[in-house]
Amino acid sequence: MLDQDMVKKVSEGQGFIAALDQSGGSTPKALKGYGVEEGAWSNDEEMFGLIHEMRARIITSPSFTGEKVLGAILFERTMDGQAGGKPVPQALIDKGVVPFLKIDKGLEAEENGVQLMKPMPGLDELLARAKKLGVYGTKERAVINLANREGIAAVAKQQFEIGQQVLAAGLVPILEPEINIKSPERAEADQILMEELLKGLDAMPGDDKVILKLSLPANPGLFDPLVDHPRVQRVVALSGGYARPEACVELAKNRGIIASFSRALLEDLRYQMSEAEFDAALGEAIDDIYTASATKTPVAA
Repeated sequence: MLDQDMVKKVSEGQGFIAALDQSGGSTPKALKGYGVEEGAWSNDEEMFGLIHEMRARIITSPSFTGEKVLGAILFERTMDGQAGGKPVPQALIDKGVVPFLKIDKGLEAEENGVQLMKPMPGLDELLARAKKLGVYGTKERAVINLANREGIAAVAKQQFEIGQQVLAAGLVPILEPEINIKSPERAEADQILMEELLKGLDAMPGDDKVILKLSLPANPGLFDPLVDHPRVQRVVALSGGYARPEACVELAKNRGIIASFSRALLEDLRYQMSEAEFDAALGEAIDDIYTASATKTPVAA
């Protein structure tokens, strides 16, 4: 795929973006869900080797193609690894799937009801390396726990600042200010975040576009102004802890928003499965998430 093909696919394609970017802190949990218990590795290298094998198995599975999967978000080690004898970004591109890279280094301690991203030393070098490998865009995650406007404004500001750095490197940023779906102030936080994101979008220089990755709103349709904003290439949703059936039901209520699920995509996959069983389970998950991304359920006013 050429760059313009990737732009068209991400902007207009039917399908969803797979999130295959669990980092060091969440890898043991992801491996446990996959049926690999913690005693199966003796150090971080072995742990990351096991999670890479899982990701490579997904990427090389016959059901994982650009027909329904528009893109895939990679952890840095995955980007640098191989799948099917090819560099992972190239393996994805050859299957019609657009590669993205997770760039954040984790979260700061909570302040004003939010967790900002930690500093990202060496980001320019990482972006240059990703671009050279054929990566199209990046993803950066912060977390919002409470409806605190000062905190949410700080999250939005940081997201746009890093987003501009990514755009300057010739990549497309996925801004991910995740609202904790268990927040007691979730609906209020949704509203404040939308307002702060609209301010940031309206203030963007030039004519570049960003992708937004958001928790599904408590009130379906709330994010319609973000979906329609001229500086937004796409709005995608994280599953945020919902199991796949519930995540798909909630997603289908929101016009113009497609999935970028991680746990909800991987939850039925097991290390012990045969290749046929693995591909069948993955194919079923892909079909469910694709349908919820492409076919919307009217919501009563």
